[in-house]
Amino acid sequence: MDTAEKLIESTRQLLWERGYVGTSPKAIQQRAGAGQGSMYHHFSGKADLALAAVRRSADELRAEVERHLSGAGTPLRRIEAYLTRERDVLRGCQIGGLTQDPDIVASPTLREPVDATIGWLQTRLAEVVAQAQDAGEINDNLDAYETASALVAMLQGGYVLARAAQAPDAFDRAISGALAMLRTR
Repeated sequence: MDTAEKLIESTRQLLWERGYVGTSPKAIQQRAGAGQGSMYHHFSGKADLALAAVRRSADELRAEVERHLSGAGTPLRRIEAYLTRERDVLRGCQIGGLTQDPDIVASPTLREPVDATIGWLQTRLAEVVAQAQDAGEINDNLDAYETASALVAMLQGGYVLARAAQAPDAFDRAISGALAMLRTR
């Protein structure tokens, strides 16, 4: 991994652990094993590096979502595969967590990839919900986009419940409830 990659990866992890304010250039450099000159050679500053890190997290989330939603099985099974995939629920969602960071939310530049990723997720889930409706797996009286939005909200809320209780089973219950509602015809 080259220095720029180490800086981006270190920033991604620090943003996830500490948030924007808690992610100092010095902490990034220490974690990446890079000097100040290297950081400013590749990036104009902390905000530029944070933007690269947020975009990388967004890209990785999209790839992971797509892997499940485009995978094998019926549309409902693919939704289930995405919702029940392996996660470190006590750490929360790398993208969803950024919506709680006031410095990210206050910056249109840093917020844009977060908003775009969440919007993409809702749209992509809505497509698969509609496929499940066409296949007779989900009630066709539901609005596909509203259902997808509810699934995203339940997923993010599951992270909050798990973190508050420091218990992954709180997340699992939220997802089980979401899937039970989908299956209700």
